[in-house]
Amino acid sequence: MHSSELAPVDQARSRKTFVLMLVALALLGIALLIAVPTASDWWKAAVLGIVEGLTEFLPISSTGHLLIVSNLLSFEGSIGGTFEIFIQLGAVLAVVGYYASDLLRQARMAPRDPHTRRFWIAIGVAFLPAAIIGLALHGWIKAVLFSPVVIGTALIVGGIVLIIVERLPRRTATVHDATRLSLRQALGIGIAQVLALTPGVSRSAASIIGGMVVGLDRRAATTFSFYLAIPTLGAATVVDLLTSLEQVTPGDVGRLFLGLVVSLIVAWLSIDWLLRYVANHSFVAFGIYRIMAGSIVLALVAAGRL
Repeated sequence: MHSSELAPVDQARSRKTFVLMLVALALLGIALLIAVPTASDWWKAAVLGIVEGLTEFLPISSTGHLLIVSNLLSFEGSIGGTFEIFIQLGAVLAVVGYYASDLLRQARMAPRDPHTRRFWIAIGVAFLPAAIIGLALHGWIKAVLFSPVVIGTALIVGGIVLIIVERLPRRTATVHDATRLSLRQALGIGIAQVLALTPGVSRSAASIIGGMVVGLDRRAATTFSFYLAIPTLGAATVVDLLTSLEQVTPGDVGRLFLGLVVSLIVAWLSIDWLLRYVANHSFVAFGIYRIMAGSIVLALVAAGRL
């Protein structure tokens, strides 16, 4: 399996798979919206879905942006942050749809191709650190770290780190194919991803920068980060939803699916150019944006607006 095989080789089939998946979800969402009357803030759920779709694959922290925008909109359907985590599933489904052809081919190849099996073992190794620590500290993270002060500070610190990393002399990359990284490198990326358990850090930033630090070139690190998003965000969504089920009311169901479907559509429309941009451009601009956004968040906190 070569690097080219990590790009969709059958766009028509991938689009067809995605459209069918989207139609099914849209019909389910419409049925829920009709059957379960939602509050008047349905448009806020749609806005948050747009924010998620645009920010999930950029190194600026989708969770941090969702929590801040939700707060500014006085969104009442957050369910203690569960809404903001649940709609990330839309971005996961967008990745699955985007890479559908490759995922299906890899599933067929895995029983007889040790290289394909090793790639997914590497994904599993990279997934484990955040999964273990996130599961162990899930309640504490939501109770303590889901705050505007933490998010604003993390945005600023993360922005400074991005700029510093980009300004440091670049070591020659040893891995130019996301499928060729070692298990040690995968573990290094996984350890870096643990930092993203703090809202404002950014899962994509942590995993991409972590990949570059352990020897992957920018494109390989970005591709690996996209694949790693599937188990990471998928597991985070399932765990958070299961631990918050008693808080979910019938009126929340429509909002949850509306946010998910909107984030799925926006992420699908954004993913191709975001992948190309992030894989080929410096993160300095994102670092500057993060510092500005974090400063605004802390200023709003000081002014009593957050």
